[in-house]
Amino acid sequence: MRSFISFALACFCAVPAWAENPVTSSPTPRARAEVAALTALAPGRVEQSIRPQGRKATRVQVSTANISFNNWVSRFRTRAIKAGIRAATLDRAMRGLRYNTAVIEKDRNQSEFTKQIWEYLDSAASPTRVSNGKQALRENRRMLDQIEAKYGVEKEVVTAIWGLESAYGTYRGNMPVIESLATLAFDGRRGSFFEAQLIAALKIIQSGDVAPRNMTGSWAGAMGHTQFIPTSYLSFAVDFTDDGKRDIWSDNPADALASTAAYLKKSGWTKRQPWGVEVKLPRGFNYASANRKTRKLPSQWAQLGVRGADGKRIADYGPASILLPAGAQGAAFMIFKNFSAIERYNAADAYVIGVGHLSDRIAGGPEIKANWPRQDRGLRFREKQEMQRLLSKRGFDTQGVDGIIGPRTIAAVREFQRSVGMVPDGYASLSILKKLR
Repeated sequence: MRSFISFALACFCAVPAWAENPVTSSPTPRARAEVAALTALAPGRVEQSIRPQGRKATRVQVSTANISFNNWVSRFRTRAIKAGIRAATLDRAMRGLRYNTAVIEKDRNQSEFTKQIWEYLDSAASPTRVSNGKQALRENRRMLDQIEAKYGVEKEVVTAIWGLESAYGTYRGNMPVIESLATLAFDGRRGSFFEAQLIAALKIIQSGDVAPRNMTGSWAGAMGHTQFIPTSYLSFAVDFTDDGKRDIWSDNPADALASTAAYLKKSGWTKRQPWGVEVKLPRGFNYASANRKTRKLPSQWAQLGVRGADGKRIADYGPASILLPAGAQGAAFMIFKNFSAIERYNAADAYVIGVGHLSDRIAGGPEIKANWPRQDRGLRFREKQEMQRLLSKRGFDTQGVDGIIGPRTIAAVREFQRSVGMVPDGYASLSILKKLR
């Protein structure tokens, strides 16, 4: 299972950059720009994955006195009791429950655009976020050292996830989770998923870990310092403070950060192995080998001319792949098994690179050296569909038109690039779409 709210289009909750600085009462222009970069790349795990594909944004007008919703709640009670939820828990958790129109409006009104990876990284590893991350690590070093010792996950990585998910605990979300999940479950487009999350949330309350009034989070149900959804909480949350509760909502982040480390450990994290390393590719590099299935030791990549961004050979940490998140014109990374461990937490490449790079910067590492093709803009959803249709029409089968740039579409783009004499990096850019047209 993907960690937290992650599906085929798994992405991540946007964190207002101004929330990183508690003394700032309102977002600065730079902070607003950082928020926009995060939000436009991926409005949120659930939000992105359930966005009504190809549908125009609409403003929903519904009454909180929703008879259909009340009837759904009555039917849901029966299903919840069959799932092991006691009537007393239901009465306590769902007392005064209402259909939350704000949740539906946020769900409906999601951008069709996605920001490019460099725009996301500009915010994810901004000077403010790096500085605040170093401060958060200093202030919590003893606890983070203990978590690292117990779970074998470097404290800088845990701190980076904390920074991206809630701006180091300053922006955890204040929406009532039971109400949000009930509203989304009733809404129906991902009803079975959200109902499963609602039942899991009720189990958390029933266990005594949190009172209903204190179970708050994002409008989509992600909770606490590192934004667990309820099913992931049940699977991975730990009581690091030994107080009898797995309290990820507390101002004390210990349980939340330890739970994050426990998740990464169970996802196969290997201590002292990097998530990835920025590399330079040699002239004439075979870009077809830049894929997740082609894995070589760094020493084997070195024989092909691949070096670190500093020009040095990379140590043999383990088998690695070459990742080109922006094609041949952007930064290249040699990624290791730990990339996949973060990916289990959230499947978006941009998020994994964001966590990895932010953790490196918190540890004192350098900025990404390569340039990005900043002249490019992200493809709209309909443009991605158009690209898939045009590729398939030309005989480069994408095996479907879903607007998702996955391995099959990337392979089709590579073949098209070869056919027209372009570098076959598989990067689905606007320039490729224009050539196809």
